[in-house]
Amino acid sequence: MFDKLEDLLIRFEEIMGELQEPDVVNDQARFRKLMKEQNDLTPIVEAYKEYKNCKQNIEDSLLMLEEETDEEMKELAKEELSDSKKRVEELEQELKILLLPKDPNDDKNVIVEIRAGAGGDEAALFAAEIYRMYVHYADSRRWKTEIISLSENGIGGFKEVVFMLTGQGAYSRMKYESGVHRVQRVPETESGGRIHTSTITVAVMPEAEEVDVVIDEKDIRIDVMRASGNGGQCVNTTDSAVRLTHYPTGIVIYSQTEKSQLQNKEKAFRLLRSKLYELELEKQQSAEAAARRSQIGTGDRSEKIRTYNFPQGRVTDHRIKLTLHKLDTILNGDIDEIIDSLIAADQAAKLANMQDE
Repeated sequence: MFDKLEDLLIRFEEIMGELQEPDVVNDQARFRKLMKEQNDLTPIVEAYKEYKNCKQNIEDSLLMLEEETDEEMKELAKEELSDSKKRVEELEQELKILLLPKDPNDDKNVIVEIRAGAGGDEAALFAAEIYRMYVHYADSRRWKTEIISLSENGIGGFKEVVFMLTGQGAYSRMKYESGVHRVQRVPETESGGRIHTSTITVAVMPEAEEVDVVIDEKDIRIDVMRASGNGGQCVNTTDSAVRLTHYPTGIVIYSQTEKSQLQNKEKAFRLLRSKLYELELEKQQSAEAAARRSQIGTGDRSEKIRTYNFPQGRVTDHRIKLTLHKLDTILNGDIDEIIDSLIAADQAAKLANMQDE
């Protein structure tokens, strides 16, 4: 591990030198690439430098204890020794986590697809609530939210909503939300007061760039039509809605949220690229079954990941056995505690897996 850290420290210093060179500053593509590499290495380098300082402090304190005759100075050296040893242990763990292989998609924006499952109108109402939860969460992290497609049920619920979150580290945090979300509560439409269980599915896909997925025009059929639903002026009167059919996979994308056919077409292609990219990721992950099993449920749509229990005001994440009794604040977008716990559990599982190997 320490040989690797020394190599990274040397590379970091090389980058700092390159960034001062005039020809690099004038080459924007190279400059951006080096800046990204510098940003990625900075937390590792800072932690490693602190680690080296603590190790030096340990040596200095031990030497002082051997040579010093003044009792007060010896006590100070003992304190310094104890603090440094404790910090060294903490930093060793931090460095192991920082050196874990990074998911190449972590810096990407995400496309989120929420679908009502079992439970009819109640599931659709819950889908709309979870959508609002993610919008509030995105606002708290200063991410931008953009709806790609929306199918409503007429009473305020969403049969399906697809939207994009744009911002720093969106995929690195949102990827843990994929799976089945279950709600237990008495529906407003239920006169008998019985608790119902409904489900929705959430799929989180990294946004695919054009370089990630190449779509052959021969594999696509593009249909244009008038948008349906509540559109107001010009939405229902022009052929602005776009439907894409991808023959090899059977994927159908429908986009009608914009007034312009061109904008709807662009959104539809973005969603199609991300769906095809996700299919490719699933193939890779099934080929790496052991690595997949070591992760904390990031991606399997059939996995029941969380229950929102209204009568008891609790939210339980089943993957890490975490229960929080603050349903209202979670539905208002305060989900960092859940996601931080999932990230910590995921890192611990990966570290254990590396040690087994």
